Amino acid sequence: MRHMATLILMRHGQSMWNAANLFTGWVDVPLTNKGIEEAIEGGKEISSLPIDEVHVSTLVRAQMTAMLALAQHESGKTPIFQYSKNDESMSENESRMVEWAQSNDTGENTIPVYVSWQLNERMYGDLQGLDKQETRDKFGDDQVHIWRRSYDVPPPNGESLELTAARTIPYLQSSIIKSLEEGKNVFVAAHGNSLRSMVMSIEGLSKDEVLKLEIPTGKPIVYDRIDGGWQRR
Repeated sequence: MRHMATLILMRHGQSMWNAANLFTGWVDVPLTNKGIEEAIEGGKEISSLPIDEVHVSTLVRAQMTAMLALAQHESGKTPIFQYSKNDESMSENESRMVEWAQSNDTGENTIPVYVSWQLNERMYGDLQGLDKQETRDKFGDDQVHIWRRSYDVPPPNGESLELTAARTIPYLQSSIIKSLEEGKNVFVAAHGNSLRSMVMSIEGLSKDEVLKLEIPTGKPIVYDRIDGGWQRR
C-alpha cells in the first residue's frame, strides 16, 4: 500500500517593499492590496486539498498569506497559532501567550499553525531597506546579481542561499517531513529564498540549477510525498 501525504509550498503575496523595489530580508513589512489578492487567489487554488497543519515564518507577510489562503479552504477549519515552549529567553509577550493562549478544542475544527524563524527570508544584511535599482547603479548589475542569486556568496553582513539552506533544510527534515511521514498534509507559507532552498533539496537541484529557480508570489507549489519520495503535481 502506498503511503501518501501532500506538501503545499507558497511564497507570500506581494509585500509593500516588494512593490517599492526595496531589499526586504528580515524587515517585517505587510502585504500590499495586490499581495492580499494574490494570497486569496492562491488559497482558492488549494481550497480542496487536505491540510492538517501549517508552518509559517515569523514575518507578518508570510503569516498574512497563510491566514488569507486558509480563509478560502473548503474545510472551514480555524487556524490556531501554537505556543508550546516557555523558557527564560522569551519576552513577556511570548511567555504570556504560552500561558494563556491555550485551547481545549479537540482539533476536529481547527488547524495548528507553527511559527519558525528557520523559514524566514534570507537576511540581506547591509542591503536591507536599500532601493534595488540604486544599488545596481552603485555596485553594478553583475555584483548585485551575484549577491541576489549566487548560491554561496552572501551580500555584505547577510546570508547566502547556502547559509539560508543551513537552517531551512534541517527544519524541513525534522518538522515538515516528519509530519508528512506521519500521514499529515502540510501547508508552508514562507519566502522566495527559504522556499528556493527547500525546493532545491526536494527536487535535487544543482547549485547552477537553483540559480535559475524563481518562486512567484502567491502561487502554490504542490508535492505528493509517496513512500519516501517526491512527486510534483
